[in-house]
Parts: sequence; C-alpha cells; structure tokens
Amino acid sequence: MNSSVDVIAPKWRTPQIFLLACVFVMSFTFATWQVLLNNFVIERANFTGVEIGVLQSLREVPGFLAFTAVFVLLILREHYFALLSLLTLCVGVALTGFFPTALGLYCTTVLMSIGFHYFETINKSLTLQWIDKAETPHFMGRALAIKAVGSLGAYAMIWLAMEWMGVDYVWMYLITGTIGFMVVLVLFAKFPDFNQGVVQTKKLLVRKRYWLYYALVMLSGARRQIFVVFAGFMMVEKFGYTVGQISSLFIINYIFNFFFAARIGKWIGVIGERNALVIEYVGLIFVFTGYAFVSNAQFAAALYVIDHLFFAFAIAISTYFQKIAQKEDIAATASVSFTINHIAAVVIPVLLGMVWIVSPAAVFFVGVGLAVGSLVLSLNIPARPDIGNEVRVGKVG
Repeated sequence: MNSSVDVIAPKWRTPQIFLLACVFVMSFTFATWQVLLNNFVIERANFTGVEIGVLQSLREVPGFLAFTAVFVLLILREHYFALLSLLTLCVGVALTGFFPTALGLYCTTVLMSIGFHYFETINKSLTLQWIDKAETPHFMGRALAIKAVGSLGAYAMIWLAMEWMGVDYVWMYLITGTIGFMVVLVLFAKFPDFNQGVVQTKKLLVRKRYWLYYALVMLSGARRQIFVVFAGFMMVEKFGYTVGQISSLFIINYIFNFFFAARIGKWIGVIGERNALVIEYVGLIFVFTGYAFVSNAQFAAALYVIDHLFFAFAIAISTYFQKIAQKEDIAATASVSFTINHIAAVVIPVLLGMVWIVSPAAVFFVGVGLAVGSLVLSLNIPARPDIGNEVRVGKVG
C-alpha cells in the first residue's frame, strides 16, 4: 500500500500498522466500556432513561469540544497526541467499575470520552493525510476489520470471565483498561514519529465549500446517538437482555465487520460515495421504523445487527471529504467536523431520554426523520467529487 509518508524504518513499522494498532487498542477498551454499560448502570446504579440520557450527553461533550484539538497541535505532534489520547481512554475505562453512582459514572465517562474523542479526531486526520486517496476506502474498511478484532477479543473475554468465571464488573473494567494502557506504552516505544508531509493549518477553519460535508457529518452524529444510546438500552430495558446476550449481539456485528468491512470499503471506491450513502440511508429508514414497532426480542436483535451493518457505509463521508479537501485543511477540518458531529449528539440523548419515558417509539421516528434528511443531502454529492466539484447543487466560493 502506498503512503504519503516517507520514513526509514523496519518493514512492519509503517504508518498503516501504527494506525491499525491504535485502532485495535481503542476498540478493545471502548468495547468493554460500551457492552457492559447498560447492564452496569441498571444493576448497580439504578439508572432510568433520564440518567442514561444525561450520561450519554456528557459522554459527547468532549466530542463537541474536539475543535480544541487544533490548539493542542500547536505544542504536540499528532502522532503523540493520538497515543496520549489512548492512554486517557484506558485510564477512564479502568476506573469505571469503582464508581457505581450517577456522579461517579458521569466523571469516569467524561474522562474516558476525552481520550476517545481526541483519538478519533486525530486518527481520522492522520488517515486522510497518510493514505493515498485511491486506497483510503479499502484502508478504512481494513481499520473497521481490525476494530472488529479488538471488539471481538473484548467480548469474548467478557463472556468467559463474567458468564463462566463470575468476574465482577469492577475487575472487568480494570483488567481491560490496564491491558490497553500497557499496549499503548509499547506503541510509544516501538514506532517513530512519522513525517506528516504537508504542514497542517493550526487554527480553527470552516470553509463554505465544505458545507455538504459538515451537514452529512452532523446528521450522522445524531443518527449514531439513537443507535448507541437507545437501541442498546431498549434491548436491556424492554426485552431483558443479559450481559452475555448483549455481548453475543456485538460479536455478531463485529464478525460481519471482520469479514466484510474491507470489502465494503473497496466497493465504495468502485460505486462512489453518493451511491454508498444512498444505500445506507434507505436501509436506515426501514430499520428505525422497525425499532418503533418491534415487540419480539428476536426481531429486535435482527434489527440491531442490521443497523450496525450500515455503519461501514459511513466510510463514504470521510472519503468524500478527502477528495474535496485541500491537503493542509485536513487536521483543522477533522477537529471542527467532530465538533459539528457532536452538536446534535450533546443534546439528543437528554431530550430523547425524556421522550423515551413517554414514548420509546417516538425516539425511533426521530431517527427515521434523520435518515430521510441524510438521504436527501447525499443525493447532492457529485459522481466524481474533487476540489472545485464539491456539490451538484449549491456551489459556493
């Protein structure tokens, strides 16, 4: 695979391997936090829809503040910023089980989330800088496959430890966070500080000609919240799924990613971003409608798996941006786009958490509306997006 980075190093010490290793650590640790969360907060902290909505909104606050990453880059190179972010994520996960109260969970969640969102911001920036445009969809698919491996490892460990060995939540969180922390220290020691090529703009940057990308990113963030917060919560609250059953659903999701995400990424490179996103959003309209009316636990599980499958198609939003962006804009725009992604994400969990108490179905009808809006916007992507050819309708200077 080609790369824009030119560095003398052993064959395995490449930017691609570094990025994939970081994604593995992120996935392994975050998957543990995520899959245990709904059961942990219900069993140990007596959460209702209101508390889980507040927690998830607080979790998204660091994402909303991701634009501050561009200021950190004034004093810290992206390579090291990514690793420090991963260390913060691991510490937050390790501490989670020790604080089974609403306030304690809010605090550990914010700490974990600071590391998670800064890493996601920098990882996206480095991927779009280091990987050639022609290879990006396939590479991002490979990254999803590696993410699946990390998640599968976490879920398998949880299933064995908690279902068969009776390990408590507190130790599960601690073990996972500690493992992740140690691996990041190895990455610090073994990988060089790669040359980033084009010097990145280190100030806040919002360009009018990126407007369609910003809009797609914001709606994507809102849609993701409904899946992450309320679809999983429904499985536990409405259908009584155990930790083992929730883990099984995630395992199915990530087995699919392991086998097919790279192929989907490669396919996106063939069919183009517009067609890929149209497929995703049409599918989501049906999925969210199904969530609103589902009354069977098995059908709900099928919808949950199908919903997750469409996340691989979201690669197309990033590759669309890579094609229309000035090279020096990537880091600053990655920071700003994560903030835009989280504008709705900060508000939606709290507001829809209150709606959930009255009508869970109404929450998923909001998801239908978001999918319809995203579908309309995706139709405005040109067949061959490029600098100067960012949209079909509504070009700006």
